[in-house]
Amino acid sequence: MSDERTFIAIKPDGVQRGLISAILGRFENRGYKLVGIKLVQPTESLLRTHYSDLQEKPFFPSLLSYMLSGPVLATVWEGKDVVKQGRAILGATNPLASAPGTIRGDFAIDMGRNVCHGSDSVESAQKEIAL
Repeated sequence: MSDERTFIAIKPDGVQRGLISAILGRFENRGYKLVGIKLVQPTESLLRTHYSDLQEKPFFPSLLSYMLSGPVLATVWEGKDVVKQGRAILGATNPLASAPGTIRGDFAIDMGRNVCHGSDSVESAQKEIAL
């Protein structure tokens, strides 16, 4: 498989808790190349586009509030099988199901504050990078 790209965002709790270097290091230590990085304060419009598949879920208002609570570090990583491996590095969406040694297993507090977002497919990575 040729190199692919993925989008990884460090959410407000990860930024506020000073976890940026620890999280970036996990990807660098696996040999992935950081090809884009930007600290952003997401707008409600951007978040509604990014999370369009979740807008009808009962937790969406709290997700929106949380993601608007502080800056997000948007990163793009490149490497072999980086989408699948990136999700493995992050761990399960639910931190309680994340193994120790994964980012969420080591740093996440609860389901609503799970530190990072990672693209779930090459197609979604392309869409998220374009945002």
